[in-house]
Amino acid sequence: MSLLYLHFESDERPARVQKLAKSGAHVIVAEPKWPGFWEIAKREKPVAVAVDFTHAPSHALETADYISKARETRETPLYLLRVPEDRLEMVQKRLPQAGIVTEAELSERLAQIEREALARALEKKEAAAVVRRAAAGAKKAAKKAGLAQGKPPAKKPKAAAPKSHAPERRKSAPPASKATPKKKSKAARTPKKK
Repeated sequence: MSLLYLHFESDERPARVQKLAKSGAHVIVAEPKWPGFWEIAKREKPVAVAVDFTHAPSHALETADYISKARETRETPLYLLRVPEDRLEMVQKRLPQAGIVTEAELSERLAQIEREALARALEKKEAAAVVRRAAAGAKKAAKKAGLAQGKPPAKKPKAAAPKSHAPERRKSAPPASKATPKKKSKAARTPKKK
């Protein structure tokens, strides 16, 4: 599970990344500069994207807006950190699907996403085990039913050579003797004169 954290290079960034990493998520850090963040988002396919509004809030808003509308990331949960009070209303209108959260709330949501992913993986694993057990039981029952009736286990028939659907051709009789070629007549050998 990975989180794409978009934050401009600053002194406070390493401490913030460390707090987010405590959630258990692999934090991928990038600056919200085009096309760098976009290439990372397409390549890494994170489970969530967090955009920090601490530096250059207008630029952060444009980045978040692009991520929310792009085909590859529109289904990815988007979280916004440290949105200034004077931009809060505009951000909520433009990005109603994005969650405005603190680092602690984001860490809790990431932990919840991780728990849900683990539960889904466990359900898939259990379902596959049930299917395998059912198939093994059915195979065993079929084998037992065949032995109970006194029949030996069925053997696979040998594969026959494929038959052609083309009609059979008659073979012609071999020539009785080799005949000497006929000689061309003299008229056929000499060209006609004009």
